[in-house]
Amino acid sequence: MTTEIDVVAERSALGGLEQWIFDPSINEILVNGDGAVWIERAGRLTLVAALSEQARLSAIEHMLAPLGRRIDRSSPTVDARLPDGSRLCAAISPVSVDGPALCVRRFATATIPVQSFAPAPVCELLQAIVRRHCNVLLTGATSSGKTTLLNTLVGLSSIGERIVTMEDIAELRIAHPHVQRLECRPASADGVGEVTLAHLLRTALRMRPDRLVVGEIRGHEVLPLMQALNTGHRGSFATLHANSASDALARVASLVVQEAPGWPMAAVHDAIRRAVDIVVHLERRPAGHRCVASIDEVLPSGDQLALQRLADCDSVLRRITRGSAG
Repeated sequence: MTTEIDVVAERSALGGLEQWIFDPSINEILVNGDGAVWIERAGRLTLVAALSEQARLSAIEHMLAPLGRRIDRSSPTVDARLPDGSRLCAAISPVSVDGPALCVRRFATATIPVQSFAPAPVCELLQAIVRRHCNVLLTGATSSGKTTLLNTLVGLSSIGERIVTMEDIAELRIAHPHVQRLECRPASADGVGEVTLAHLLRTALRMRPDRLVVGEIRGHEVLPLMQALNTGHRGSFATLHANSASDALARVASLVVQEAPGWPMAAVHDAIRRAVDIVVHLERRPAGHRCVASIDEVLPSGDQLALQRLADCDSVLRRITRGSAG
C-alpha cells in the first residue's frame, strides 16, 4: 500500500526526507534496505517512518540528479555532498541486499564550543595545543565527534594563518576568515578524472598553507601527509578511525608500510614521531554525548612508538612539552 510519505517522495526534491533533513536538531537520517526510516537526534536513534522500494529509489535519484552523479547496478554505491553541505551515502542492489538504502548526515552550521567536549582544564589544554602549533591526530569511532571537534579546534587558529582543508566529501565548516577548501572527485563513468586526497595534498602544498587539515586518513595520502608534516607545516590536523590513541598510531604505521613496504620499521616510527605531536581520542557515551576521552603526547624518541597521557576525560595530568609558541 502506498503511504503519504511515498507519494511525497516521488514528487519532492529530497525524496520526502525534507522534514528531517531541514530539522536542525537532527544529525542523521538513516533509511534501511527494508524501508525503515530512522533519525538520530541528540545521539539517540528513533524509528519515524517507512518508505517503499520505489520511494527510496526516487529519493536517491532526486538527490543525485542536481549533482550529476549516478547510481546503478554497475556502480551500486555513491558518496556525495548535497547542496546544503550534508553528506549522502547510498547503496542499491546487489550491494544492498534488502533493497535501496541511504544515509544523510547533516553537519552543524554553527561551531560547537570546545567546552561542549570537555571540562575547563581539558579545554584549556586543547587551546594550548592549537596555540603551540602541534600537529594533531583526532581519533575515535564513527560518529564520535571527530569532525565537529576538528571544526572547533581549527577555528581557534589565529586570524593571520591560512588554512587549507582536504576531504573526500567536504564536511568542515570552519569559523575562520582564511580557509581554502579542497574536495576529492570520483572517477567518471569512463574511469578517468579521479582526484584523490593524495592529489589534493600536492595541490595544497602549492597554496601557501600555514595549517593543513585532512578530513580523514585512509590510505594513499598517508605518505604525502607524513612528508608535509615533516616539512614545516606545523599546527596541522587530521582524523582517523581508531579505538584508542595507541591503536591510531599502529594504524598509521600500518598504512605507511602498505604504501612504502621497503621502509624499515624504525624509519616508519621515526617519521610518525616527527609528524604527529598529539593524539586526541573521542568517544560517544551511551547517552549520546560526544566527549574527549583522552589527550596523549607522542614521545619524541624511543625504539617503539609510545604515548604519554596528558589528560583524561575529567582532568589534566601533566603539561604539554611538544610544539612551540612561535
